[in-house]
Amino acid sequence: MESGPAIFAGTAFALFGAALLVWTGARLLHRAPVAHGVGPAAAVAFSANAGVIFLALGVWCFGRV
Repeated sequence: MESGPAIFAGTAFALFGAALLVWTGARLLHRAPVAHGVGPAAAVAFSANAGVIFLALGVWCFGRV
Protein backbone atom coordinates (compact mmCIF):
# COMPACT_ATOMS: atom_id res chain seq x y z
CA MET A 1 0.00 0.00 0.00
CA GLU A 2 2.82 2.42 0.77
CA SER A 3 4.60 1.75 -2.52
CA GLY A 4 1.81 3.32 -4.60
CA PRO A 5 2.90 6.94 -4.09
CA ALA A 6 6.56 6.02 -4.69
CA ILE A 7 5.66 4.33 -7.98
CA PHE A 8 3.55 7.30 -9.06
CA ALA A 9 6.24 9.85 -8.11
CA GLY A 10 8.99 7.77 -9.72
CA THR A 11 7.04 7.48 -12.94
CA ALA A 12 6.25 11.20 -13.01
CA PHE A 13 9.85 12.23 -12.32
CA ALA A 14 11.32 9.75 -14.80
CA LEU A 15 8.91 10.68 -17.59
CA PHE A 16 9.43 14.41 -17.06
CA GLY A 17 13.21 14.07 -16.90
CA ALA A 18 13.37 11.93 -20.03
CA ALA A 19 11.00 14.25 -21.92
CA LEU A 20 13.04 17.30 -20.90
CA LEU A 21 16.26 15.69 -22.14
CA VAL A 22 14.66 14.62 -25.42
CA TRP A 23 13.14 18.07 -25.94
CA THR A 24 16.47 19.78 -25.23
CA GLY A 25 18.26 17.46 -27.63
CA ALA A 26 15.69 18.09 -30.35
CA ARG A 27 16.00 21.86 -29.91
CA LEU A 28 19.79 21.57 -30.17
CA LEU A 29 19.62 19.45 -33.32
CA HIS A 30 17.38 22.02 -35.00
CA ARG A 31 19.54 24.89 -33.71
CA ALA A 32 16.46 26.42 -32.12
CA PRO A 33 16.61 28.34 -28.85
CA VAL A 34 16.07 26.26 -25.74
CA ALA A 35 14.84 29.24 -23.70
CA HIS A 36 14.03 32.74 -24.91
CA GLY A 37 15.96 35.60 -23.38
CA VAL A 38 18.71 33.38 -21.97
CA GLY A 39 22.14 32.62 -23.37
CA PRO A 40 22.22 29.35 -25.35
CA ALA A 41 24.94 27.73 -23.25
CA ALA A 42 23.24 28.59 -19.96
CA ALA A 43 19.84 27.37 -21.19
CA VAL A 44 21.23 24.05 -22.41
CA ALA A 45 23.24 23.52 -19.23
CA PHE A 46 20.29 24.27 -16.95
CA SER A 47 17.83 22.20 -18.97
CA ALA A 48 20.14 19.20 -19.25
CA ASN A 49 21.00 19.32 -15.54
CA ALA A 50 17.33 19.55 -14.61
CA GLY A 51 16.53 16.56 -16.82
CA VAL A 52 19.28 14.47 -15.24
CA ILE A 53 18.19 15.47 -11.73
CA PHE A 54 14.57 14.51 -12.44
CA LEU A 55 15.68 11.17 -13.88
CA ALA A 56 17.79 10.55 -10.78
CA LEU A 57 14.83 11.39 -8.55
CA GLY A 58 12.71 8.92 -10.48
CA VAL A 59 15.30 6.18 -10.06
CA TRP A 60 15.59 7.00 -6.37
CA CYS A 61 11.80 6.75 -5.94
CA PHE A 62 11.77 3.38 -7.69
CA GLY A 63 14.59 2.28 -5.38
CA ARG A 64 12.41 3.10 -2.36
CA VAL A 65 9.73 0.67 -3.49
